[in-house]
Amino acid sequence: MKKTNILVTGGAGFIGSATALKLSENSSNLVVVIDNLLTGHVDNLAAGKTRKNLVFIKEDVNNVKEVSDIFARYSFDYVFHYAAIVGVQRTLANPILVLNDISGLKNIMSLSKNTGVKRIFFSSSSEVYGEPVELPQNEHTTPLNSRLPYAIVKNVGEAYLKSYKKEFGMDYTIFRFFNTYGPAQSREFVISKFISRALRHEDITIYGDGRQTRTFCFIEDNVEACLNAFEKNMFINDVVNIGSAEEISILDLARKVVALTGSKSEIIFLPPLDEGDMSRRNPDNNKMLKLLNRELVDLDEGIQRILEKSFYLLAQK
Repeated sequence: MKKTNILVTGGAGFIGSATALKLSENSSNLVVVIDNLLTGHVDNLAAGKTRKNLVFIKEDVNNVKEVSDIFARYSFDYVFHYAAIVGVQRTLANPILVLNDISGLKNIMSLSKNTGVKRIFFSSSSEVYGEPVELPQNEHTTPLNSRLPYAIVKNVGEAYLKSYKKEFGMDYTIFRFFNTYGPAQSREFVISKFISRALRHEDITIYGDGRQTRTFCFIEDNVEACLNAFEKNMFINDVVNIGSAEEISILDLARKVVALTGSKSEIIFLPPLDEGDMSRRNPDNNKMLKLLNRELVDLDEGIQRILEKSFYLLAQK
């Protein structure tokens, strides 16, 4: 029986690796991961190292010749394009590096069109909404007004997908990821950073007064929703917010982490960031709820699941 060949770019990153591992649990899928390991880690794929249907290739999607060879070798049916420069501080400090993501997107789009890829799944971001003008933030009614390079590149990516559909009939689904968290996430992201510092009883630092709010989506909810869109052919040529609607301030998040860990950490306030720290984010996640057909993992439960993992327990030593 012919396998379904699936490419996951950025597949050694936090969300990409969880997606690739889940896809590879189905033996009828051949899952090829491309990652340049700038922010990803091969260790994120360790759970699938014995699976013959999971292939890792260290490569940069900006390298059109090498990526072309990979497309020719595997003849992909579907592509999850998750490769991107991530992290607020990193993207603000390296705007040109962020803009290079457009080259990678163009390579993936062109190669997909020319090799018969049936559908592309694209990781966009809640950052495209910028400072909120309506809440909850709806995929089709909320203006996209961010001026940050990272958000602009994501917006350009969305425009590419819609244009390729119009010109060439290539199907797509755009996932706008709101804050996703889980055990394997890098410590530069807010929940993992807070937990790591709390377990060491170190000060937890917050930018500004901490009243800015976010919603947090557990990694398993993210992956299940996105793969249901793939496996059940839902929301074709559409945009889907992937995130929780449970809003919490960053200050209350820090207090929650301190309480759940029994930490002696103090909360320290730093000057607000010059840019990039939006006052609120809260998605209209009705489409995601249709994909899951269940409620999302509660934030307290998600944090407890992280605390059960040895990676974080070791931080106490």
